[in-house]
Amino acid sequence: MTGDTSRAYQERYGWDLRTTGVVSLSAVFTAVLLLPNIPLIARILGLPLFGAGGLFMAYMAQSRKVAFRVDETGVLLGGNPARYGATTAHVPWNDIKGLVLWRQVAGGASVSYVGVARRKGAPALPGDGPNARAALKRLVPVPADTAIASRAMTGWRVDKDRLAAAVAHFAPGTPVHDDR
Repeated sequence: MTGDTSRAYQERYGWDLRTTGVVSLSAVFTAVLLLPNIPLIARILGLPLFGAGGLFMAYMAQSRKVAFRVDETGVLLGGNPARYGATTAHVPWNDIKGLVLWRQVAGGASVSYVGVARRKGAPALPGDGPNARAALKRLVPVPADTAIASRAMTGWRVDKDRLAAAVAHFAPGTPVHDDR
């Protein structure tokens, strides 16, 4: 990378309250499933869900891979740690109209996201396609294109002030909307 990296804004996957809770709860359920007299069907169904799920969340937190980055080249949307290379996307500044902080609510729970509003005609990102767009139109409170160019803040969070400062430095005039 060349240029001014001192004002770059970056977040890495790590431990947060939600990740710690999921890993802890998964460990408890896994331990219970290993107790004697637990039905075999409960073990068959529960161990992959809680054991593997908890291990994956712990791996994600321990990976310390870049989850999100704003620098002189644009915005890096870090991918899933298990398939990081295939799911990471870079959006250059000339494709960006703005950044959006948004929340997906499902029942009593919600997850915060950071997304990129992209210009019409920008190249497709991983996960883009007609089926994904059709589903997203009905499921999320932002345009499908923004949802595809979004990352869930699981194992990390955005400091809105630092993000806005980095965006103002590298792409003056590019808005950062907080729709949470």
